[in-house]
Amino acid sequence: MSNEQFYHFEDDRSIPNNPRLPLIVYPGAFKENPESIEAAFNKNGWTNSWVDGVFDYHHYHSNTHEVLGVRSGSATIQFGGEQGEALQVFAGDVAVLPAGTGHKLLDSTDDFQVVGAYPGGAEPDKKLGKPEERPDVLEAILDAPLPEKDPVYGNDGPLLTNWT
Repeated sequence: MSNEQFYHFEDDRSIPNNPRLPLIVYPGAFKENPESIEAAFNKNGWTNSWVDGVFDYHHYHSNTHEVLGVRSGSATIQFGGEQGEALQVFAGDVAVLPAGTGHKLLDSTDDFQVVGAYPGGAEPDKKLGKPEERPDVLEAILDAPLPEKDPVYGNDGPLLTNWT
C-alpha cells in the first residue's frame, strides 16, 4: 500500500470530474491473482459488478463512484477527459474513480478485460459530457455517498484516508 498514485482533474466544461476527490490507482494490487479482483471488490461492499471492456468514448457517472480492476491484458485509458491523463494499466492494476471522473479506452490488447463495481451496489448513470447534463450532474457528483470501505483493502487503505 505504498505505491498508489493520485490524480486530480479539473472540470473541462464537458467532463466535470470531481472537485474534491482524486482518482486513485493501485498498480499491481492483484498482480499475483487478477482472477480474485471481483470477489475482493464484492467482499468490500463494491457490488453490482461486471466484467467487460471500457467504452471507447468519454463518459462518466455522476451518481456514484466506480472501481475498475484489470483482470487480463493491458490498455491505455484516458482519465479526466481530453485534458486528463492517458494511463497504461496492466493485469492486476486497480483504478478507483470518484463520481464525475471521465474515462475512455484509447487502445488495448485483445484479451483486455476489467471488473467494474460500485459502492453499495449503486446503479450508475452514464453521462457523455453534453451541455444539457448540467447543472444537475454537478450537484449529483457532490452528493454521491462516500464508500464505507476501500475496494481493495477493506477497512484500511488509501481511499479511506484520502477521500474525506
